[in-house]
Amino acid sequence: MDLREYLRLARRNWILIAAATLVGLLCGGTASVMVQPTYTAETQLFVAIQSSGTVQELQQGNTFSQARVQSYVKTVNTPVVLQPAIDSLGLDITSAALADRVTASTDLNTVLINISVEDHSPVQAAATAQAIASSLIRAIDTLEKPKAGGTSPVSLSVIKPAEAPTTPSAPNTRLNLIVGLAAGLLAGLAGAVLRTTLDFRIRGEADLRTVTDAPLLGGIAFDPDAVRKPLLTQAAQQSPRAESFRQLRTNLQFANISGRAKTVLVTSSLPGEGKSTTATNLAIASAQAGRSVCLVDADLRRPMVHDYLGLERNAGLTTALVGAADLQDLLQPWGDDDLFVLTSGQIPPNPSELLGSAEMGALLERLEQDFDTVIVDAPPLLPVTDAAVLSQFVGGIVLVVGSHKIKHQDLQKSLSALDMVGATLLGVVLNRLPVKGPDSYAYSYYSSDEVPVLGSQSKVASTSVHTQVDASYANNNYAEARPASSFPTATKKSNHSY
Repeated sequence: MDLREYLRLARRNWILIAAATLVGLLCGGTASVMVQPTYTAETQLFVAIQSSGTVQELQQGNTFSQARVQSYVKTVNTPVVLQPAIDSLGLDITSAALADRVTASTDLNTVLINISVEDHSPVQAAATAQAIASSLIRAIDTLEKPKAGGTSPVSLSVIKPAEAPTTPSAPNTRLNLIVGLAAGLLAGLAGAVLRTTLDFRIRGEADLRTVTDAPLLGGIAFDPDAVRKPLLTQAAQQSPRAESFRQLRTNLQFANISGRAKTVLVTSSLPGEGKSTTATNLAIASAQAGRSVCLVDADLRRPMVHDYLGLERNAGLTTALVGAADLQDLLQPWGDDDLFVLTSGQIPPNPSELLGSAEMGALLERLEQDFDTVIVDAPPLLPVTDAAVLSQFVGGIVLVVGSHKIKHQDLQKSLSALDMVGATLLGVVLNRLPVKGPDSYAYSYYSSDEVPVLGSQSKVASTSVHTQVDASYANNNYAEARPASSFPTATKKSNHSY
């Protein structure tokens, strides 16, 4: 993974990373609040030789005291020193327990002994440290005193009395917060990497490129209103969704620059990826560009085109394939452009056989002779073989990939199925992409209800655009509400015999 992939991973999982970081910070703060404060009091003693003499004797005495200091430090944590301190303070604690709270040390090449005591009470910590220092002085005086009598050659004295500390030594709130923050951030990053590793769904173009190098014809932005208003004509003219279908129309023309693929089949790997809405809106966008278009609903298992366009379904493709009616009587015009629709007709018990028949091939050839573009909405590739069967009659295939809906292995199976039958894949369409984020694809210069205007005319221009969009939407709803038999008199007349 390069730096861009790591950045994409972080942007995809920023909520997880931020949540884990905040949890770690909260844990660090909670630990600081829940832990009872501990105070540390310190005292310092000086070790001296009680003798006077020549310089040489003083040097020897200094060397002697430095050698003995290490032993005195070890003596601090013994019952010989701690028990008298406990008794003097009246503490209800054993010498072993007190030894865990006492630390004695010395600096290299010095005769200084440092004693520190930890306690939950600052006053008690200072009193205990002072008592231990006094006990150590008495214990060393006793231990160093000659057996034959006389005074001890070593003298210990307190040079830094213990004082009650004003601030606790533990917990270290700042350190706990830093550790909690770092631990939460690392946990979030680890979770993001694990989540990404175990997630095999196609999320955007980067994931698509790990499976196929097929041309990306376009990306369709996700719109929550698309469920209620799936058609291109129902969206604002400058909306990202509308612009996405116009871009798809343009890119498809460049992908089919030779013009050999007059019939384009639109399919997907699995149901629910948006192939029917993509086929329908691609047909509308192509008709808006001045081309004569025929939209064929060849999904004979779950037909949806008639629902989107408000057309009659019972007489359509299957009616023509069984010879029950002539094709020219089954085409239904839609809208104000040169768009005709052949709905699915009655759902047959043998869809694959009908779609793979010679009659289906002849029907598509007949449509190609009279229309500039024929768009076929086919069933998904993986559940059934209908799309693979239809591929032998079309010039090219457009594969719709639903973002967050399909996994890598499913897309690979679909591509393998198309390759096995020798189908021509014109390109891939990424559907349901987020408008923002690392996986976004659609970009728009203007928002869904604004156009570029100048000066004081902005309000007038904006109102004009709203009026045009609302009028277009109203006319389209009127067209959807009419029965199929009324379309020829309500739409622009076509030059076709149909």
